[in-house]
Amino acid sequence: MGPRTNHRQSTTLLVLTLLGLLGATGAAIANEPQETAPMGHNQSQPPPLVQENKTIKVSEHVYVIPDGRVNLVPNIGIVVGTRATMIIDAGMGARNGHTVMRELSRVSKNTDLYFTTTHFHPEHMTGVQSFPVSTIVIRPEAQQEEVDRKQPEFIHNFSQRTPEMKALLQDVKPRAPDILFDREAKVDLGGVTVRLVWLGPAHTRGDNNIFVEEDGVLFTGDVVINRFFPIFPDADASGKNWLSILDQLDEFHPRTIVPGHGEVGDASLIAKERTYLKAVQSRVAELKAQGKSSEETAQLLLVEFRAKYPDWENPGWIADAAKRFYIEAK
Repeated sequence: MGPRTNHRQSTTLLVLTLLGLLGATGAAIANEPQETAPMGHNQSQPPPLVQENKTIKVSEHVYVIPDGRVNLVPNIGIVVGTRATMIIDAGMGARNGHTVMRELSRVSKNTDLYFTTTHFHPEHMTGVQSFPVSTIVIRPEAQQEEVDRKQPEFIHNFSQRTPEMKALLQDVKPRAPDILFDREAKVDLGGVTVRLVWLGPAHTRGDNNIFVEEDGVLFTGDVVINRFFPIFPDADASGKNWLSILDQLDEFHPRTIVPGHGEVGDASLIAKERTYLKAVQSRVAELKAQGKSSEETAQLLLVEFRAKYPDWENPGWIADAAKRFYIEAK
């Protein structure tokens, strides 16, 4: 499928090639009715504010505003070329978006900006409210479908968690994309090329994997996180496909992984995520074969995997992973 471009931006785009080379890996949306946005298992936290004056350089062209291991704050990427800059994720709401813009001004003087999101959740997307109107917003079609179908409900439910989150999301509305792609897009920022690749459902249906080719830096969103238990937020998450996607991410041969949450690391973060998910999948299959119910299985694995991963945070998500794998198990 070709690009869908807003005419407002069509005359200002840099060299952009949209490709249909990578197919989805075959996982379908779950058949059961769509759940509403969960209240989550990660509510003990300071306010989810993007850090100021903490930006780090992780490669020649790539900077990261680290999450500081604060729940509902993502790692935010800034990729700087000679002609344009791409921002990856934006924090929650206008206040965080302004912080991102101040950090951007310290590492890039480019006026041409792109913005993309690893997935549709409010802490990754809604900070774009504060970006310049000329910013070119690009995302996968599958992600846009989730924005349209789910984001208002997620924003509402996130707003109910704490007064601070309610204030951050006050009057936030999804920003329409300027470019949609089906499988893959490439953006030449000048001296550095960014690939955006949709591989199918994992953490969400519209997960967007971003690879900075010359630097070997891979932004995984929440498909890979560091010392947090993987999140299965609703019925569109797919454990089986998640494992397949991790295998495909290995094929990028990344030198650096910027996870959705947690410290920046190397390619071993992919293996750690795979080991955990495969272990959950295997144990679920065993317990289901023994006649355990989904709820019994979830509670058993909650205890088991909290003990196996004592330094990982937000263990409430273990049960959600178990229930998703239980649905998928034969």
